Amino acid sequence: MFWETDKPHGLPHNPFKSCVVPRPIGWISSISASGQVNLAPYSFFNGVSGEPPMVMFGANGNTAERTKDSLANVEETGEFVCNMSTYELRDQMNASSAQVDADIDEFDLAGLETEPSQLVSPPRVKAAPIHMECIYYKTLDLPSETPGMRNALVTGRVVGIHIKDEFLIDGIVDIERIMPLARMGYKDYTHVEKIFSMTRPKA
Repeated sequence: MFWETDKPHGLPHNPFKSCVVPRPIGWISSISASGQVNLAPYSFFNGVSGEPPMVMFGANGNTAERTKDSLANVEETGEFVCNMSTYELRDQMNASSAQVDADIDEFDLAGLETEPSQLVSPPRVKAAPIHMECIYYKTLDLPSETPGMRNALVTGRVVGIHIKDEFLIDGIVDIERIMPLARMGYKDYTHVEKIFSMTRPKA
């Protein structure tokens, strides 16, 4: 099969999201200027730089005819937190993805406890094993094929990282124990359960 992406693909569902997998989930907590807390998962998410540490998430589409709350909050206040989603927290992550009004607290909706951040205002998901506190850098507005719908790539600089001590073994993050959750295509997810190492060859 070959598909020119500006033409019909003839399949039951768009296969694009199954062609870049697995994708880590950015479970983004933010807060509005008025103090309304928001929590939402983004499967277009990744680290994009190590020095300095920077992350990005793709906020695609609108919610109830308005810009997504995470995007609006981050651009308004300049702060957000990336909370690591895990297999154990899969149901809570999914619950927080519901399209609800801006005055709904997704932490409450998903039955999640919060804890304060150290350097930024948005709270963290207490049960998450890793949190990255971020300062907003800039937004890149991408083309949108739906009139009136914003397609934005948000970038931020990581200014603080929390790692729960029980997931540090001899100074190394124990990813197999954490079992981070990742998005596949369609309605499918996966989690890390097997790790192998390779040493980069010398020139």
